[in-house]
Parts: sequence; C-alpha cells; structure tokens
Amino acid sequence: MFEDLSKKLDTVLGRFRQRGLLTEPMVREGLREVRRVLLEADVNFKVTREFLGRVQEKALGEEVLKAVSPGQQVVKIVHDELAAMLGGEGETELEWSPAPPSIIMMVGLQGSGKTTTAAKLAKRLARSGRTPMLAACDLYRPAAVDQLQTLGRGIDVPVLAPEGSSDPVEVAKAAHDRARREKSGVLIVDTAGRLQIDEPMMDELVRIKEALQPKEILFVADAMTGQEAVRIAEGFDEVLDVTGFVLTKMDGDARGGAALSIYGVTGKPLKFVGTGEGMDALEAVDPKRMSGRILQMGDVVGLVERAQAAVDEGEAEQLQKKVLGKGRFTLEDFLGAMRQVQKMGPLEQLIKMVPGMSKAVPTGDVDPKRMKHIEAIILSMTPHERRKPEILNGSRRKRIARGSGRPVSEVNRLLKRFTEMEKMMKQMKGLMPRM
Repeated sequence: MFEDLSKKLDTVLGRFRQRGLLTEPMVREGLREVRRVLLEADVNFKVTREFLGRVQEKALGEEVLKAVSPGQQVVKIVHDELAAMLGGEGETELEWSPAPPSIIMMVGLQGSGKTTTAAKLAKRLARSGRTPMLAACDLYRPAAVDQLQTLGRGIDVPVLAPEGSSDPVEVAKAAHDRARREKSGVLIVDTAGRLQIDEPMMDELVRIKEALQPKEILFVADAMTGQEAVRIAEGFDEVLDVTGFVLTKMDGDARGGAALSIYGVTGKPLKFVGTGEGMDALEAVDPKRMSGRILQMGDVVGLVERAQAAVDEGEAEQLQKKVLGKGRFTLEDFLGAMRQVQKMGPLEQLIKMVPGMSKAVPTGDVDPKRMKHIEAIILSMTPHERRKPEILNGSRRKRIARGSGRPVSEVNRLLKRFTEMEKMMKQMKGLMPRM
C-alpha cells in the first residue's frame, strides 16, 4: 500500500530534512519534485495542484524559512496536507442512528469486492459489540446470495436472503423489519452491481435508499483501477449522495492515486481500505495515521489494533509469562509467536507501521517464503527437540534439513538466532523487578 509513492516522497523530502537552511527557490524546486511524484502516483491533477498550492503557501511563510529546522517544518506541512487530502477530522468515522438498527448500504460495480467488504465490515462491527446483520439484495449476479450466506456463516453473522421475492427493495424492507425485531445494532445491505453505471441499476439503488433511509451509503471501488475508480465514484455520488468510500485491494496498489484523490474530487471521505483477502483485512482510515504511513513515519496505533484483532489473548498471556516470568522459552513458543504475528497480516505491512523500521529491515528479511522455511524446519523436529534445542547435534540437524527440504546451513542459522534470542530474554528477566 503506497509503496512507490512512499519511497519517492521519502527521497524528495529527505533533501528538505538534510538542509539547515531553506530559501524560496529551494522550496519551489522541491515542491516541483513532489508534484511529479504525485502525478506519477496517479493522483488527480486538480487535487495535486490544490495540495501543492496549500503546501507552498505555508512552506514559504517566514516562520518556516527562519525556523531552527526548516526542512522538518516543510515535512510536517506535507504530512498535515496529505492528511487533509484523505479527509477532514472526524469525517472518516461511521455515523450511527439514534435508534437501532443503523443501516449501511453498500454500492458499487461488479468485481469491486463489495460483497466481501460487506462481510468484512460486519465482522469488524461485531468485534466492537454492534450486533450486525447482513441483507443479500444482489439478486442478479449468479451465486451472490450464496456467497454472502457462506461469508456470514464464516463470521457468525446472520444473513437475510430473499424467500421467493425477486424485488431487491422488498428484500431490503424485510431485512430491516427483521433487524428491528431481533434488535440488531446494524443492518448492512449488499446491493447489486453492474459492469458499468446504467439507469436501471441506479434507479433500483435510489428506491432502496428511499425505502430504508440509510445512515451510511458506502461506495466500494477497486483501488487498482486508479482514476477510473474516482470517476465512477463521482457518478454514484451525484445520484445517491454517498457518505463515504471504501477502496479494496489497497495491498496491491503501490501508487495510491485513487486514495489520495477521492476526497478532493467528491468532498466525501475515504472511510475504509481493504488490505488483503482475510476477513480481518479491512482498516478504518484515520487521515493523520495514514499520512504518517505514506511518509514512513509509522502507525503504532494501527499496529496495536491489528494485534488486538488477530492475536489470541490466552496464548499471548502464556507467552508473556514465559518471556518475563518463569519457564523456558522454547522453539514451540517461537513457532506459536510467529504464527500469531502472521495472523496480523503480511510482515512488510507490519514493518511499515513501526516508525523507522522500514528503513532498518531489508526487504529480504521479511520474505513470506523465509517464514514458511522456518516453520518447516521447526515442524521437522521432534517435540523433545523443540523443547531442548541444545540436543541438536550434527546428525539430528542433517535429518531435520532433509525433512524440511532446507539446507543444513539454514537449520544452523535458525538455531543460532534462537540462542541469541534466549540470551536476550534471560537478560530481560534479570532486569524485571522481583515480585
């Protein structure tokens, strides 16, 4: 997410950071480079022009040029204006009805990931105690209803499907009545999409909107389509007055042009981004935090939220006791911790959320294949060997290498790193106060 944009912006802004003195020509030259980077990232031309106008006005102010660290001041201005490009403060949060259920209507074209996003959102809201229900109102795409029902079962959220009715509006009304009877906190309505915007589709969506009066209408688009997603978003917004946007497949979009353009073009905020295929891979957008990630400043809050969603509390507590309390940390514990981290998402994404870590850790060190190799090596050991790695002599290491399909050198490297980790943990225990 934003990989290309982050690298290029970091290079340009790095020149500002290194300067102890800034002049007006230096600022203008640097901002021309920022303009080039944004346009290469497929950011809307008008949005780019307005962004640079605001940055330049602030960056050329006397308090910046005469500051102790003018370069850092410029970087802060860019950070704040990037956040403004993604949405105003508080605008990215969902609005709730005074009396439940709050209705969230999901709209978009076919293939944008709308149905999967509806289920991801339901799981996210269920985790926060909102008791969601899903309504399957896409009655045209083959197997759309079955898909939503399957996803609903997987996340343990009820799905209301049509019972003999071929009218999506009637299905939506029936779902609303049931959600009210069952005191559901949120009703998420999955609507039909088309291959392109057409009058019958928009008319149907308008009728569903009039029947349900949803608190939120979220337009779902594929981030990989870039400015095409923004253009289509404008069309939906004109007819439905959408309240916000969701961009899917952001994990595959290295540029991020659509994400940075959509608020400036429509005036409506980006509320969520899809960052993977898993049901937990839906992130709420916080403009300041996302701006920090683009500028490689990290996002510790986002990292903690991922950990809370993915990590098993019982296992984490046991691991903490072993690390800081009594008991030996074994290769089995190491494997368990590694699996917990993998649940939080791709390691490359996690590293970018830790301030400064993306520059300190080489890309090769977070290769998912390497993690699989480590897992294969540990699983090729006997339970006794995992608990007592000091018994792993040369013949045992050769056997483990054959079993895992990895060279003996990799087995040796893993055991060396584990030994170093054990020593570090013993030192940590020594520093902890005695209970």
